[in-house]
Amino acid sequence: MARVTVEDCVDKVPNRFELVLLAAHRARSIANGSAITIDPDNDKNPVVALREIAERTIPPEDMRESLIHSIQKNVEVDEPEAAAAPVLPHERRSPILGRDDQSSDTQVDMLTEEQLLRGLESMTPSEPSSNGGSGGPRERGR
Repeated sequence: MARVTVEDCVDKVPNRFELVLLAAHRARSIANGSAITIDPDNDKNPVVALREIAERTIPPEDMRESLIHSIQKNVEVDEPEAAAAPVLPHERRSPILGRDDQSSDTQVDMLTEEQLLRGLESMTPSEPSSNGGSGGPRERGR
């Protein structure tokens, strides 16, 4: 095949600057392992990219989207709007502890730090467990 020229591609991508950007991006993607859509004929990646553009084996719109996506740092994510989900009427909502009417809240036990420590100490076993545990002083001597 004869060498590809800019004139072969400019009717597909009218802006020459954009043509250079698209061909360079396509050449880089070929170098990174993207599949080639034409016969390479021992050509280098930039020539293969220009030939793909000239022969329209890859639509320029697809290459443009790929280029834009590769440059973007923050990809837009469609998040649902705040008003998209319906809100339950007040009478159908269940009470939330500490946020609704105080009379509907259940009684919450209040413990001091000392009471909590005493309760934890009473739960602690006095002897090490018999299922292999930490290997205390009795087991080391055996």
